[in-house]
Amino acid sequence: MGLISTAALAAHQIALQIAAILFMVPFGIGMAATVRVGHAVGRADAPAVRRAGIVATGLGIAFMSAMTLCVILGRFAIAEIFLGEAAEATAQLTASLLLVGSTFFIADGVQTVAAGALRGMNDTRLPLLFATISYWLIGFTSACLLGFATTLGAVGIWIGLSAGTAAHALLLILRFRLLSNRLAM
Repeated sequence: MGLISTAALAAHQIALQIAAILFMVPFGIGMAATVRVGHAVGRADAPAVRRAGIVATGLGIAFMSAMTLCVILGRFAIAEIFLGEAAEATAQLTASLLLVGSTFFIADGVQTVAAGALRGMNDTRLPLLFATISYWLIGFTSACLLGFATTLGAVGIWIGLSAGTAAHALLLILRFRLLSNRLAM
């Protein structure tokens, strides 16, 4: 991001800080999902495994959807809190990144909770492979292409980050469905 401009780097850091703050609640939900799914797996209770994963994912989606709405509505205020009124161009870019990042927030919440549910099923190797594919092949590549080969700049990098996170969330959800269906059989 620093190769684009100092304003892009500042806006990126602000958007990442907001994302990190919001990440903590789904992370906690994911830890609870690990425990609940793990207990259900230990009891060989396939319906409880599925229910624990679905409820935790639903909670993550609900929370992140509410926070996404708050960030979308308050993105200019958030930028002003960090930057004040002096850095108008950076504040505008921050607001843009927060808007693009709003797609990232929900996907990040889903992938965090789904990863926790999969940990409860002792499934960690394939999610690691999914992360490599999602973030390096999809996210990093599209971020570089959109950020540096187009005029999108910082917004293109965040679109790439969002694409990688969405791919990871989708793969983890599909993996959880597959494993929970296998337990039911």
